[in-house]
Amino acid sequence: MSKQQIGVVGMAVMGRNLALNIESRGYTVSVFNRSREKTEEVIAENPGKKLVPYYTSTRIR
Repeated sequence: MSKQQIGVVGMAVMGRNLALNIESRGYTVSVFNRSREKTEEVIAENPGKKLVPYYTSTRIR
């Protein structure tokens, strides 16, 4: 797994778009949402993107 350069917490409209915008500029982005389903949805809807899901906030550094 590559090292994530930035993380976005909250995958509602603004967080999702922010994560995708940052990723489009070449960064690997950690994504987290308090509900696992939302995080999985973002990952599933964006195959091939450099988005790394996190399911517990304790893993985010």
